[in-house]
Amino acid sequence: MGRLEGKVAIVVGGGQTPGETIGNGRATCLRFAQENARVVVVDRSMQSAQETVEMITSEGGLSQAHEMDATDELAFQALTQEVLQSLGKIDILHNNVGIGANDASPLKVSEEAWDRIFSVNLKSALFACKAVLPVMRDQGFGVITNISSVAAVAGAGTITAYKASKAALNAYTHSLAMSNAKYGVRANVIMPGLMNTPMAIEGYVAAGRDRDELIQKRDASVPLGAKMGSAWDVANAALFLASDEAKFITGVNLPVDGGQSARIG
Repeated sequence: MGRLEGKVAIVVGGGQTPGETIGNGRATCLRFAQENARVVVVDRSMQSAQETVEMITSEGGLSQAHEMDATDELAFQALTQEVLQSLGKIDILHNNVGIGANDASPLKVSEEAWDRIFSVNLKSALFACKAVLPVMRDQGFGVITNISSVAAVAGAGTITAYKASKAALNAYTHSLAMSNAKYGVRANVIMPGLMNTPMAIEGYVAAGRDRDELIQKRDASVPLGAKMGSAWDVANAALFLASDEAKFITGVNLPVDGGQSARIG
């Protein structure tokens, strides 16, 4: 339909963890490209980013891959200049970076795990936005979408640092939206719930969990249809927020969770 016709989109975390399904970042790259955006796929793994690019080009889309550590501020600055030189502008920034490794309950979470999770989950968005915002302000237009988690607002078990970091990302994005609205720049959050993606499933399976049992348990926790969402649900929400259909929407935390965050009691 060309909903992003002529737009340049940077997707940070556009590769994915290997697995049987597709991840949020890769699905978003594909949806953006299917709507005629030129997509810059950024990932810590060049191989994974290139795999996404190959999927896009096989469908006739335009894309390029970049390897980068999302916690490296100078790398973001360099990437921004490179994209400007090659593509002339940056219309969309989509931050799809997040980890929860070695998280634990409030009494057991280590300082090392806390610092690492906060560094990746927050600095990645901070550094990306600091690099791209001057460009968007000069243009008088831009869309930033940060991928948070329903864990920020709903029960989240023992993932203490992850929950806190995603709640902080929500607050950061609100500040981003309010301080940049006058420049024509929109900023929103997507909060995925229980999703059937490699990042959500494969780590548990590698640790010895039975895949079918794990999926069945997660499905049963979703109010809407008792079935997890897929990366395409997140990607379609991201497409809407990036498109002109959402031109009057900023500062929003959008749950994509099958009603998980709406469950009370």
